[in-house]
Amino acid sequence: MPAEMELQALWFSGAFGRKFLSTAGQEVEIVQFGEWNRGAGPDFHHVVVLIDGHSHHGALELDPCASDWENHQHATNPAYRDVVLHVSFGGDEREHFIRNDQHQLIPQVVISAAELTEALQRPRRETAIARAGRCVAPLRHMNSASIVSLLQEAALHRAQLKARRFWQIAEAHGRDAALFQSVAQTLGYRSNALTMQVLAQRARLASLRERPEASEAILLGTAGFLHPTIHEKANGETRTYLEKLWQTWWKHRAQFESIHPLPWKWNGHRPANHPHRRVAALAVLVDHWPKIRHHAMARPFSPKHLLERLTSLKHPFWNHHHTLGSTRSSSFIALFGKTQALEWIANHLAPLALQDDPHFDLDAYTRLRALSCNESVRRAGIRLFGSETLAKPWQKSIAHQQALLQVYRDFCLEDTSDCALCPFPEQLSQWQA
Repeated sequence: MPAEMELQALWFSGAFGRKFLSTAGQEVEIVQFGEWNRGAGPDFHHVVVLIDGHSHHGALELDPCASDWENHQHATNPAYRDVVLHVSFGGDEREHFIRNDQHQLIPQVVISAAELTEALQRPRRETAIARAGRCVAPLRHMNSASIVSLLQEAALHRAQLKARRFWQIAEAHGRDAALFQSVAQTLGYRSNALTMQVLAQRARLASLRERPEASEAILLGTAGFLHPTIHEKANGETRTYLEKLWQTWWKHRAQFESIHPLPWKWNGHRPANHPHRRVAALAVLVDHWPKIRHHAMARPFSPKHLLERLTSLKHPFWNHHHTLGSTRSSSFIALFGKTQALEWIANHLAPLALQDDPHFDLDAYTRLRALSCNESVRRAGIRLFGSETLAKPWQKSIAHQQALLQVYRDFCLEDTSDCALCPFPEQLSQWQA
């Protein structure tokens, strides 16, 4: 049996076709293969499946063996609740009943050994993370100025939506709290963004600022990272640091600890992005909050000044450790990297400035270069322009990346016809006209 990743690639490339018969005799047709999920949870999101002519929109899980659903405890995991189809390979003498955590039966498709062998024998090419959409054709015939204008409109629309969400939080909890939650989300990246926001809600900025000597211990403790024996196996400076954290945390533990632990996701991170470090970075921001807030909310807004302030932050322990229990690194590890700073600017601060700063330099913002291109941006680029190579010129700036994400959200994710009925290609033709 090939590795699961190879099976996923074969499935996503359409190697087994679109029409199947379920183990219960239902006619199954894949309308939309969805998005290939490289993180935790079901293998494919935003899948559209016709089962006996009825449309189902959700996730798809692919396992080498049908028994893997139970072996991997998917049946009790809420993350798999919206799975609408289960695909396995080879068949099994024992009948399997695939159910989710709400005991709902999930249709099954089994790819036979003969079908798998045939697919493996065909010539293959590298599988892209997305499929080109119908909008590729009209975009190919648009001149650069028109595309720039289109992306600018999409970026401004996305900024309006983000600014509106910020002010909703600010109205309920205050501007500082909204700003604190926004930077916590940024530090959490995609996998832990919500968890970091909940942490910022449990350990509120106002409470932390009232206890400046304890803010680091409170955040790490509220996150669930501290326990009474955490320092016992450590040595030297690490032991001293951890012991001090615990001695501080237990004094405030009753006020901040929750019976509901935060759902951290630990897999798929580079060492420098470990949750321990992200929470520590948030704690350092609390120590420097007045200056951080000043640069973040200054009008006119200057990304350059904020970048300089964030990337200059230091901590004697965290500039040389990846986790609470790791050995000391001889090399310097940035506490708040430029990539994270640009993410905060792109997703929260620039949208605010676009709305309430009459002197905001829109041209300077559109020229602000992105240091990386995440999978969501890459997927949107392939969908709109046909390939990563053709999309690359339109993924270099932060503003254009935001625009691509908004177009993808408004059209690709709302469409359940595998692009056939999406109105965006026709709208592009009208835009060009």
